[in-house]
Amino acid sequence: MKSVDQLEGMAPVDREIAVAFRSRLETIIPTFDLRVFGSRARGDAREDSDLDVFLKVETLDRTLREQIHDLAWEIGFEHDRVISTFVVTEAQIREGAVGANPLLAKVLEEGIAV
Repeated sequence: MKSVDQLEGMAPVDREIAVAFRSRLETIIPTFDLRVFGSRARGDAREDSDLDVFLKVETLDRTLREQIHDLAWEIGFEHDRVISTFVVTEAQIREGAVGANPLLAKVLEEGIAV
């Protein structure tokens, strides 16, 4: 799996946004897996494309989900970019319908670690 630092096709501002998002997440979540995916990660985004991020956390409740959403909005606002979040737990992947989602398989295969 590539990391965001190894990505030549990804725009520098998108790398900056992803790293800033990770940095702010670290203040509220001790352990997580963050990956970017989609057109911005591939480097073929249009001007109005969002930045897709996948976040796997150990536990997830309503409060944490709202905090993650708020951080994504704040950082996106600061950079004039919409950040779309796909947030799951390991348990949801193993035991729930999320594990069968084709998007999840693509993210886990092609997502860029941040």
